[in-house]
Amino acid sequence: MHFAILGSGAVGGYYGAKLARSGQQVSFLARGAHLRAMRERGLMVWSPLGDFTVRARAEEDPAAIGPVDVVMLAVKTYDNGAALPMLKPLVGDTTVVMTLQNGVDSVDEVAAVVGPARVLGGPTYIATALSVPGLIEQTGTHRRIVFGEAFGERAAVSPRVQRIAEALAAADIQAEAVADARVPLWEKFIYLAPFAAFTGAARLPIGPLWSDAAIKAQFMAAVAEVEAVARAEGVAVRETASLREYVTHYVDVLPPSTRSSLLIDLQQGKRIEVESLAGSVVRRGLAAGVATPVMAALYSVLKPWAAGQR
Repeated sequence: MHFAILGSGAVGGYYGAKLARSGQQVSFLARGAHLRAMRERGLMVWSPLGDFTVRARAEEDPAAIGPVDVVMLAVKTYDNGAALPMLKPLVGDTTVVMTLQNGVDSVDEVAAVVGPARVLGGPTYIATALSVPGLIEQTGTHRRIVFGEAFGERAAVSPRVQRIAEALAAADIQAEAVADARVPLWEKFIYLAPFAAFTGAARLPIGPLWSDAAIKAQFMAAVAEVEAVARAEGVAVRETASLREYVTHYVDVLPPSTRSSLLIDLQQGKRIEVESLAGSVVRRGLAAGVATPVMAALYSVLKPWAAGQR
């Protein structure tokens, strides 16, 4: 398969490097110093699983690559205005676009550009950072993608999803093929949106927030709000008790120093993904008639910082 990586930073770059190392044809889209470094020295990955360097095609213009089999979309959601038009030159008759972006809005935004039939979606679970141009550092060993069809028939895992999952697995990526992408997308969103909002609004890592009983109760109230929006939209997330147990266990085992990527960007004066996280919860809640008071308050606190440091 020929994969194009649109968003060749910490997440997309890592997965693209793993695919290229396994022998898949990979074309990276990048710009600036990162593009120059990839062309001059290759793309380096430092990881507890082993360090390696790959040399693969890297371009700034998607038209120079042309149609591919799979486009992996991994830019931050606030870059979609510039990134989504770049999909068109990469799309041919049988191309699919797999979005790994945070939140639940991305599949609809991609579908508006390339058509619903081409869209796959799903969450990814990984901790990586672009340390310097051309170098991605992975902390921990998670490298999991759960993905499936975002539209159309979703009664069983589709053949194209299964083929892509096999290519990912052969590249030592923990790939889980599912029939309906909406379920894993929303189950991640149900904890990610509150996690990003609380840590961002408090300017603190999760430890001091989760250890405070009053804040923990409000965090779980926010989880319940997002769950209610999911159910109002007809998404078959797991039953409430199991979902609360899942979220509680997930946060319990996080290192207390863990910061959301939104908080990291906020502290660095960068743009933040508030619109695709807290903002999306509020807008979808309004549309569905579901009250989201905790998430709405946090959204109001964070929204002024959406464009970065003032």
